Parts: sequence; C-alpha cells; structure tokens
Amino acid sequence: MAGRAAEIRGLRMQRSRGRRTAPAAAAVLVVAALAVGCRPVSVTGAAGSPDSKGARYAPTTPAPPPLGRDKPPAPARHATQPRPAHHRPKAPRPLMAPGSRGAQVRELQARLSQLNLFDRTPTGYYASVTTTAVRAFQRRQGLPRTGTVQPALWRALRSQTHRPSHAQLHPPTTRPVGTPDARCMRGRVICISKRTNTLTWMVNGRIVSAMDVRFGSQYTPTREGTFHITFKSRHHISTLYHTPMPYAMFFSGGQAIHYSADFAAHGYRGASNGCVNVRNKSSLATLFTTAKPGTKVVIHH
Repeated sequence: MAGRAAEIRGLRMQRSRGRRTAPAAAAVLVVAALAVGCRPVSVTGAAGSPDSKGARYAPTTPAPPPLGRDKPPAPARHATQPRPAHHRPKAPRPLMAPGSRGAQVRELQARLSQLNLFDRTPTGYYASVTTTAVRAFQRRQGLPRTGTVQPALWRALRSQTHRPSHAQLHPPTTRPVGTPDARCMRGRVICISKRTNTLTWMVNGRIVSAMDVRFGSQYTPTREGTFHITFKSRHHISTLYHTPMPYAMFFSGGQAIHYSADFAAHGYRGASNGCVNVRNKSSLATLFTTAKPGTKVVIHH
C-alpha cells in the first residue's frame, strides 16, 4: 500500500510541474513574437496553453530573392555626367554684306573710293568689287578679312573719310574720270581717256560733263593723239557698215564720236570699228550742240 501511495504522489508532482512550465513557455513565445514584429508566423504552444491552436506571425525582414538566372542590373561602371553646353556668343550682324543694296552701300563705295580702294563709281549694289575693297580696308585696319561691314569697320571708315558729295555718290560715269591729260587743261577740249573709258567735256581745266565710252577692237583700234572736229552729222548712217551713228562728230578720217545703241544695250562686251562709242544719248546730244567744228579732241591713255 505504501508503495502505491508513493507512486500516486509522484504522478501528481509531474502534473503540477507541467502546469507550472506551460505558462512560462507561452510567455517566452510571446516575447519572441514582439521582438520580431507583428506579421503572422506559425507557433505551436504547449498542451493546455491558451494559444495551443497556433497564432501566425511573420518576421519583418524581407525574404531572400528566389534562386534563378535573373539578376538585378549591375550599375554602370563608367557613368559620365553630361557636360554643360557652352554657347559661343554670336557675332554681330553685319551692317552690309554681299547682296546688300541701297543708299548706305553707295556711301560705302564712295568712301572707299576716297581711299583709292574702290576704282568704280558708286552703284549702290554690294558685289564682288565692293567685297574686294572692303577686305583691303580690313587688312589695313588689322581686322579679319571677312568682306562684310561690321559696326566697328564702318566707324573706322567714317572717321578716315569725309561725307561724300552728291556728285561723288551719283557720278555720270561708271569709272572715275581720273586726272585729265595736260593737253586738256586749256580751252574747250573733248578729253577722252582709254585708261578710264571716259569722255569729259572740259572748259579751261574744269570738267563740265562726263560720260562712258568704248573703243575699237585690236583689229580696228581707235587712234590716239590730238585732233579736231572736222564735221558733224546728227543722223549719220555709216557708208561702210550701213549702221546708224547718231550725233556723229568726226575727228580723224572715218573715225567719229557717236551714240551707240549696242553699247547702251550690251556694255563693254562689244567694241566699235574704230569710233568712240557713247551710251548716254542725252549727254551726247547736249555736247553735240555745244561743240563746234574745230573743237580740240584729245585721246590718251
């Protein structure tokens, strides 16, 4: 009997210990859950505990990526930062350039002519001859030879020249008349220059009028020297070529000063048969009325 009683007491003591340790184990699990977070995770409590059915919590740390071939892209090893754009300052817009036209271009040409850089009369059109003259002036000033007129160049040109007169801006001939021959400085003389292709009517060294002329070709050259008008014919017709020679003033055999419609239409692309062609009909008509037979004619280079 004594042995049976001892065995019963032992079983009771084991049950008592189980009831005391179950709450402690549950407390440990609760503390662990609070430490890792509040996401569900499966925890199995001991028998007889309040959470014996299992409360589910998950840790907050992310799960590792799945194993496989796909990998996150690696950062670029030599990533370069975009360089800031450097904008060069734009050159100022030129005041005048090839293709320009107008009164300012005419003034430019007249001022360049004063510096012996432009050997034509002003036309008001900016073309190759004007471009060459502008480059020559830029070279003198130590500026880039662009052939265009910038504000600084225009100021320099105006400071070195005077304001052109109306006669300089609107001369009657395509090329400047130049210095008259010494034989033209006395009396009333028709002075003709082969160098400048001009005819000037001079009275005692003063130029009264001027006009463009052209001469004979190398096979029929216009004679040079001092002559006098022998006779005049207002509506003359050539007996050799049967062509009109209006306002003809003969000075050496069959050579005469006269108006040429071909010269007026085609310019210097043609030549005469030895005569002095004039293309300004109205100017020649005035001279024809003024000059008399015996008037001196000087043709020179």
